[in-house]
Amino acid sequence: MDWVGYGYAALIASGGVFGYVKAGSVPSLAAGLLFGSAAGFGAYQVSNDPANIWVSLATSGALTGVMGKRFYASRKFMPAGLMAGASLLMVGKLSLALFNKPVQS
Repeated sequence: MDWVGYGYAALIASGGVFGYVKAGSVPSLAAGLLFGSAAGFGAYQVSNDPANIWVSLATSGALTGVMGKRFYASRKFMPAGLMAGASLLMVGKLSLALFNKPVQS
């Protein structure tokens, strides 16, 4: 079970909901739910087959780039810095899983 992946998906979705509640931002809600759903689907795939990391890797990679750019421009940790950091950690976790595949004979 990919608990880290599910937690990451919940963080993304809850960030979108929080952005909507706090600032009334419909784009934050839509993006949070879209990317949170994609990350949840990726975590489901990794839970079923640990080698199937591509959806999770694409989702976290895209969020690393987008939120990293927003953090660089604003220098505000919340929410861009938090999401960029969490996404970067997720990319690192998935990259390690990619490179540590067992060798088949």
